[in-house]
Amino acid sequence: MPEGDSVYQAAARVRTAFEGRVIEHCQFRVPRYATVDLSGRTVESVRSVGKHHLIDVGDDLSIHTHLKMEGAWHVHPIGTKWRRPAFHARLVLRTDTHEAVAFEMGICEMLTDADGALAYIGPDLLGPTWDTDVAIANLRRDPDRPIGLALLDQHLMAGVGNVFRCEACFLRGVDPRRKVADVDIPAMVDLCHRLLQANRSRIRTTTGVNVNGKRYYVYGRGRKPCFRCGTPISRDFLGEGDSEERVLYHCTRCQT
Repeated sequence: MPEGDSVYQAAARVRTAFEGRVIEHCQFRVPRYATVDLSGRTVESVRSVGKHHLIDVGDDLSIHTHLKMEGAWHVHPIGTKWRRPAFHARLVLRTDTHEAVAFEMGICEMLTDADGALAYIGPDLLGPTWDTDVAIANLRRDPDRPIGLALLDQHLMAGVGNVFRCEACFLRGVDPRRKVADVDIPAMVDLCHRLLQANRSRIRTTTGVNVNGKRYYVYGRGRKPCFRCGTPISRDFLGEGDSEERVLYHCTRCQT
């Protein structure tokens, strides 16, 4: 599931092959941008901003993609067989040596002034300008909101998705439905920062074990025994207002 660490890694892969290189071929497979051709432009930078992926191509223009649930950037030498069906591709870019394909993107568009367009996003946990104090203040703004919902709000702090939400709450011994006012927010923010930093360059794991079924303490382990106390992990849902409820994993004994 794409979260801040996944997008960070995707940007690193595209950056290695494309930054400073000239785009030789560009094909948007999105109707609105079907006539856009960036051939001849030099890729100035490739970066992640929270869960957003940006390729800056000069003149204040950026390719903006968001992986949502299914998206992925594949980067490989030209001529490599694609690992996903061609009809899933939303954008194809090539230099003289490499190809990058954006598959099943929730968002695939061109932006002018990307930084301005994404200014609403809170401090990026993996960004160069990460600000702990601002993130803490943002989360504390609504003290009655459940912490499990506040952590997912990218306006407050960018990069945490459902995996890290579930895992951080477990590691802090916090029921995700507990009010923000009743949570040690500085400790929670520090943990989220450390979790994403630790996973930005590896296969994601919060347990430190890189084995299927053991990478996470609670996420994806509904009804299986808690690694700490043996209680079956609860699989539930949490949402607010008209927003879509997200699946929630937690231990009813370890998280109070």
